[in-house]
Amino acid sequence: HEMNNYELNYFHYGAVIDACAKSGTWKEALRLLNVMAQSQVKSNTIIFNAAISACEKGGEWKMTLQLFSAMAQRSILSDTISFSAAISACEKGLQWGIALQIFR
Repeated sequence: HEMNNYELNYFHYGAVIDACAKSGTWKEALRLLNVMAQSQVKSNTIIFNAAISACEKGGEWKMTLQLFSAMAQRSILSDTISFSAAISACEKGLQWGIALQIFR
């Protein structure tokens, strides 16, 4: 994507997705993640963590887990933040069995 002849990169998308995470606007975070993929802007752990956190804060435990799985499919490393947000989303969704599977 270009905006006023300025090419957007992962840093720009990451900042906005992080803002979405802080405000709990998970749908917008997912939309931006999709725009990144369509624009062939490479994602990373930090960006996925922000999108995962947005979904977790929005109570979207299924989407949180889909993003968590997508990280592995795209060879993006999960870290403590990824695992914590996924487990927290399962807790909020009363999905204790899945939370234990992630923990193991």
